[in-house]
Amino acid sequence: MSTFLFILNEAPYGSERTYNGLRLAATLTAQPEQQVRVFLIGDAVLGAKAGQKVPAGYYNVETMLAKVAQRGEVGLCGTCMDARGLRDEEMSPGCRRSTMVQLGQWTTQADKVLVF
Repeated sequence: MSTFLFILNEAPYGSERTYNGLRLAATLTAQPEQQVRVFLIGDAVLGAKAGQKVPAGYYNVETMLAKVAQRGEVGLCGTCMDARGLRDEEMSPGCRRSTMVQLGQWTTQADKVLVF
């Protein structure tokens, strides 16, 4: 089994970095022998806000994160959430407030760290 850590930094919409990172994370979670963790930091924490409505045919980061959270883990930088006025109860199911200490632990436990 390999452990992958994805660190996502950018806002959920505007650039496609978060989208592409989640596409790869979702692909890996579909392989049962892979462990996937995603940590959202900076503006990326906005992607975990529940209730996103996007135009028809456009990708939905909330939905993508939910798919990853079903088989993996999704952590959110608590300091980044606070800076953006996001409360725990506003976050999508499976996405939980976390810390830099947790990110440090996940980093040392990961076989591969991918930063988007």
